[in-house]
Amino acid sequence: MKRKPTPLADIELLVLDVDGVLTDGRLYFGARGETMKVFHARDGHGIKLLMASGVRVAAVSGRKSAAVTARMRELGVRDVVQACPDKVVALHALCAARGSNPLACGCIVDDTVDLPLMSAVGFAAAVADAHPVALAAAHWVSKAPGGRGAVRELCDALLRARARKR
Repeated sequence: MKRKPTPLADIELLVLDVDGVLTDGRLYFGARGETMKVFHARDGHGIKLLMASGVRVAAVSGRKSAAVTARMRELGVRDVVQACPDKVVALHALCAARGSNPLACGCIVDDTVDLPLMSAVGFAAAVADAHPVALAAAHWVSKAPGGRGAVRELCDALLRARARKR
């Protein structure tokens, strides 16, 4: 049984999975390794708006990619953890560095590997095309698939909740 979610207006940190959430989940490999990922511009704008409202954003990925480093730098996301074998450990480190409680954090994911992270945060979201088990574990599911505006939907929901709280 899922724990009652932390209200969106109380989320202080949003943890973003990358592949399948900020991207559509496809991996492009050239002869020398991974060369390209596709990010949605509206997701990026939503991230910027959310950070401007005072919510911290972190990108945590099991893979390592120069494209992720470049995109997060462009957006001003300072907390980027790549080649991460344990996203819950990364969450606790992010919280410890800023004095946050994991229950004041949210995440958006797409697959079963992220179930422990979903259980560790106060608000767990999944993209529309997530694995069925991740969908069932989520407190909230986007209408858009990963890499196609799902992150923007969640950012907008967080911003609306914060505006209502004021």
